[in-house]
Amino acid sequence: MTDTNQLAQEIIEIFGAREHNLKNIDITIPRNKLVVITGISGSGKSSLAFDTIYAEGQRRYMECFSAYARSFLGGMERPDVDKINGLSPVISIEQKTTSKNPRSTVGTVTEIYDFMRLLFARAGEAYSYQTGNRMVRQTEDQIIEQLFQQFSGKKLFILAPVVKGRKGHYRELFEQVRKMGYSKVRVDGVVMEVVPKMQLDRYKIHDIEIVVDRIIADEADRYRIVQSLKTALQLGKGIIMLRDEQGEVSHFSKYLMDPTTGLSYDEPAPNTFSFNSPYGACPTCNGLGVIEEITKENIIPDLNLSISRGGIAPLGEFRDIWIFKKIDAILKRHKASISTPLKNLSDELIDTLLYGDKVEVAVDSVKYPGTQWNTTFEGIINFLQKQQEGGSDKIQKWVADYTTSRTCPDCGGYRLKKEALHVKIADTHIGELAKMGIQQLADWFVDIESRMTEKQRIIGTEVLKEIRKRIGFLLDIGLSYLSLDRPLRTLSGGEAQRIRLATQIGTQLVGVLYILDEPSIGLHQRDNVKLIKALQELRDLGNSVIVVEHDKDMMMDADFVVDIGPGAGRHGGQIVASGTPAEILQLSSLTAQYLNGIKQIQIPDKRRKGSGQKLILKGASGHNLKNVTAEFPLGTMICVTGVSGSGKSSLIHETLYPLLNQYFYNSKKEPLPHKSISGLELLDKVIEVDQSPIGRTPRSNPATYTGVFTDIRALFTELPEAKIRGYKPGRFSFNVKGGRCEDCEGAGMKLIEMDFLPDVHIPCETCKGKRYNRETLEVRFKGKSISDVLDMTVEQAVEFFENQPKILRKIQTLFEVGLGYITLGQHATTLSGGEAQRVKLATELSKKDTGKTFYILDEPTTGLHFQDIEHLLEVLNKLVDKGNTVLIIEHNLDVIKVADYILDIGPEGGEAGGQIIVKGTPEQVAANENSYTGKFLKMELTPKAPIG
Repeated sequence: MTDTNQLAQEIIEIFGAREHNLKNIDITIPRNKLVVITGISGSGKSSLAFDTIYAEGQRRYMECFSAYARSFLGGMERPDVDKINGLSPVISIEQKTTSKNPRSTVGTVTEIYDFMRLLFARAGEAYSYQTGNRMVRQTEDQIIEQLFQQFSGKKLFILAPVVKGRKGHYRELFEQVRKMGYSKVRVDGVVMEVVPKMQLDRYKIHDIEIVVDRIIADEADRYRIVQSLKTALQLGKGIIMLRDEQGEVSHFSKYLMDPTTGLSYDEPAPNTFSFNSPYGACPTCNGLGVIEEITKENIIPDLNLSISRGGIAPLGEFRDIWIFKKIDAILKRHKASISTPLKNLSDELIDTLLYGDKVEVAVDSVKYPGTQWNTTFEGIINFLQKQQEGGSDKIQKWVADYTTSRTCPDCGGYRLKKEALHVKIADTHIGELAKMGIQQLADWFVDIESRMTEKQRIIGTEVLKEIRKRIGFLLDIGLSYLSLDRPLRTLSGGEAQRIRLATQIGTQLVGVLYILDEPSIGLHQRDNVKLIKALQELRDLGNSVIVVEHDKDMMMDADFVVDIGPGAGRHGGQIVASGTPAEILQLSSLTAQYLNGIKQIQIPDKRRKGSGQKLILKGASGHNLKNVTAEFPLGTMICVTGVSGSGKSSLIHETLYPLLNQYFYNSKKEPLPHKSISGLELLDKVIEVDQSPIGRTPRSNPATYTGVFTDIRALFTELPEAKIRGYKPGRFSFNVKGGRCEDCEGAGMKLIEMDFLPDVHIPCETCKGKRYNRETLEVRFKGKSISDVLDMTVEQAVEFFENQPKILRKIQTLFEVGLGYITLGQHATTLSGGEAQRVKLATELSKKDTGKTFYILDEPTTGLHFQDIEHLLEVLNKLVDKGNTVLIIEHNLDVIKVADYILDIGPEGGEAGGQIIVKGTPEQVAANENSYTGKFLKMELTPKAPIG
């Protein structure tokens, strides 16, 4: 191999990259190394990693397909780059690809659950759900031998069951039995002659068996008995019954059967244990584990009200419509009226209103005066249930306001049929394993062979190897606190990304280029080491790993670092530094200054004491919380810390926030179990800023979400040109007809549906992505059309609207939270979780605060560079200085060290967590020996001399 080829094997060369804000950059990246691309938010990291390297790798992969296959996939745009050499096949692991499907769980994505289904189908032991007896299956020969041993010399009926527990008159069946030559049947335990035109009560449940033969169990009649048994097994589809003279019945089956009751199961198969298959899913909840129930409490929230004053919530206050007339007629029958308070009505009458009855009531017809309609009343709850099942999306959404989710009563939340939950290995069924934390599951599988039979061990050898290997990968990347039945949609972006990373490590591919987007999100410093080790393992297999990351530890442990900057948006897009971590430390780029300690986020001289008042939550015990009592000092910046899975979200998002939300906004979401909360009257509103998307369609963007677009449209409407043409604000909306491009309906893009691949958005050919028609674009403010304004970055818009205070206030806050580089009209679907969160934060910050507001932020540093974190902290400190309370769930030590008060939850994740380890100032937490957060915080609070 020549030196040139050898070199090409070792490097990826990129020439002339100009995608988005990249300034025609050339860069050489080593192959088969762990490479970190870092830089200020919006500097162009993702443009280089995802929109250039990944996009070109994917495009080349598509080029390998035949022209016929490519015709279905559509053409992939070539990224704006001159040339890329040394590119391997690429796999991207991003944050944004989490599934919203409730059927997608940690177990199904990692395939651990699939292997467990196989294990239980082949090696599980079935037990009867009626008696708890072990189910047995027998061959024909075993049944014959048992008959002679157990019933020797006794008179027996050989019965073939043909109907079990079903309604019907069965006239045709009896006729068929008669034609087959059988003269007797046993119906519901009574033997009777088969006579012509024989039939049963069609509305009752019946058991029917054909009497195949009457025998004496004697060896002399062996041939006849064997033939009769074979015939009975054939007629009974593998199941027979033997009835002795005393009427005792014994059951025998070639399949799984309870010998006492005759209950039989189908042969277990992998789909018997799948909650996504009709063969395994619980029929009550359809395999979801929860049911949506319309409850009496939701329909009648206040018994003091009368029906006319809105006592029945879905109906609202009295109107002159059919339903109220009908209810009035029912009430009159019971000597009451619609103005009677509901508490004065009998329980029986309220049940009639909710569930209906069969009694007809007369209601005067509006259409035909003097006529009365006699109809029955189906009941409010029955009506809502019908709408829930078959109504339009809008109606279903309306009904959802009156439903409450609760654990399915039949499967207990395990999602499976009772037959599947009675197939066990070592006295444990698959549902119990799926609910265990990954660490607990790993311990269960460690010595499982010692609790299995010889046969089970032989069957399970290979499957157990695969299961253990995959569980090991999850433990290696710090996800020991998750369980297999955890829905994927409840995971943070970082968790979902690390799960997919574990799956990739499991595939053991070689020679692949992996590109990851901030995998350290939501990961405690303690577990960072595990993540870095997992990425190094991926590299050591012979792969190239490129990580877009801001984490200090990740940069220092990388083989090569690329720093893009110097600023964000149009001020970025250049390579400001590249080299090994040691080389980067000697440079003076912004990132290098934070790494080598020249620049630091300053620790405040003194911590705020707050207003002296507290919000106190007592006895929180939901999920893994151990009867926690938490105090939140008002008027301070509070950080809730702890390892991943320790119970931070359970305490804040699922207990505290729903309580505040119920108190201020009458929210329907129920908080997790707790004893009490005090201090609510000291606040006047709560605002939660999480990482969920700000919109799921290209129509949603930062301008519409923050509300600034309404002000911009009003400004355009006031322009002389718009007034001459008679344009109203709707003319400048891309969501209504009039001013928008009708070809793409104002989206600026068209959706191309791919049958087997994710849908693709392509720019509209008519308006070229401008969203509006020609006439609308002719109205200009300072020479810019409404479309040009949407294409401006936030930073440009701040200059452009400097003399428009109402518009400027909202755009200024977007700029202050570090989003100066995004455009006002950027599609919400292209924003990362961290960016979406900061758009929400800016929206809330631009509103007038009251000084009594409680803000809850979930990892606001996601996607932020050290410099951006400093800007964000300035904004948050301003809020706290005005008397508001800011609570942040955070792992980033730069934020934790500047907090006034810390609640550290732990000590571990999952069941080993859920306690408050330490609370107080950062200095008090750092002094605590039992706190993992404290250990890392101690290093952060210790003054460090600059490196280099």
